[in-house]
Amino acid sequence: MSDDYRTLLRAMFDAAVGAAHPSVCLPAFLEKIAPPKGRTIVVGAGKAAASMAAAVEAHWPHPIEGLVVTRYEHGAPTSKIEVIEASHPVPDAAGRAAAGRILQKVQGLTEDDLVLALISGGGSALMALPADGVSLEEKQAVNKALLKSGATISEMNCVRKHLSAIKGGRLARAAAPAKVVALMISDVPNDDLSVIASGPTVPDPTTRQDALAVIAKYKIDAPAAVLAYLSTDACETPKPGDKIFDRVENILVATPQGSLDAAAAVASKAGFTPLILGDLEGESRDVALVHAGIARQIARHAQPIAPPVAIISGGETTVTVRGNGKGGRDAEFLLALTLALEGFGGISAIACDTDGIDGSEDNAGAIMTADSFARAAAQGVDLKALFANNDAYTAFEKLGDLLVTGPTRTNVNDFRVILVPGRAS
Repeated sequence: MSDDYRTLLRAMFDAAVGAAHPSVCLPAFLEKIAPPKGRTIVVGAGKAAASMAAAVEAHWPHPIEGLVVTRYEHGAPTSKIEVIEASHPVPDAAGRAAAGRILQKVQGLTEDDLVLALISGGGSALMALPADGVSLEEKQAVNKALLKSGATISEMNCVRKHLSAIKGGRLARAAAPAKVVALMISDVPNDDLSVIASGPTVPDPTTRQDALAVIAKYKIDAPAAVLAYLSTDACETPKPGDKIFDRVENILVATPQGSLDAAAAVASKAGFTPLILGDLEGESRDVALVHAGIARQIARHAQPIAPPVAIISGGETTVTVRGNGKGGRDAEFLLALTLALEGFGGISAIACDTDGIDGSEDNAGAIMTADSFARAAAQGVDLKALFANNDAYTAFEKLGDLLVTGPTRTNVNDFRVILVPGRAS
């Protein structure tokens, strides 16, 4: 039965990813966009940017030109839209150069022109154009510290926007008076448009004081130039109500909820009742404890619903790094779940990042089977010690349970399923 559950878990993950792939979700929205009298300039950033560009080329029958930036190894073949690859999650010089070229491409346009912006998760780090007075190295330092701090994606992007020359609505400001249509794949809780890739075409409701508060909250040792810049009004972003957004339309083409629904359909077909918890935030290990509690309650007491049940959730958890091991937030979640369910048999689970890369490793995530803890003990794998060292990657590598998919070229963030079978199973 373990192999059957592995197959089901993988099928649910594949369904979630497939529902958010640009080749599937983009065409219907492109059909609704009226072609301009003038030029169509395509720009974009994110882990899905290259596959979005390929979908535009396949389904937009009018002249186009442009440039998008995506993560290394996330490219896709295009002929009219240039694709540049850069570093994620820490920005590099390639991303800075790409962002500068994107900003140049949308400047000097007219009301007859259209800017088609392809925005997806990861775009904030990939489209890195530091504001005047802030160096790339200083922005990298802040970014690295935030990634290790446990800050939420909203908090990190608040800081990133205020240190950028292109994010936080500044891309839209540069494109005016052209019409701007942003097609967006959401990777953030509640589908907050201003947070997806730090909202380059979206009004920013946060302030520089908010950015400084995040730095203070997580005790980030920010360079002096960063703190000096955040102390000036020059770093402030365009706000809601600004007229530059009068000709801007931001459209969600794929969401985490859509992917959770696609996975739920697979679970239902397999005889599991889906229990969708939605988009969740928090420390990976804490979120795992909550999931474990729900799974035990279902198994023991058939509450809130009777098994067999597939507990499904998404969102973006965080990891406050204290050790020096390997592993992203999904492997960390799954190892915490394995430890929380020690001795509680019958339950299997998967935790993966829908972009195919869990943090900065080569795996999408991992799978936990009902006998994972017992197999680890038999092999002499100390799961608790590895967990204490933030070394979930090594734990599942030793068990042979890493899930390696390669880049999926989309991104609707974390994907988690826990299968709680009926007693007869």
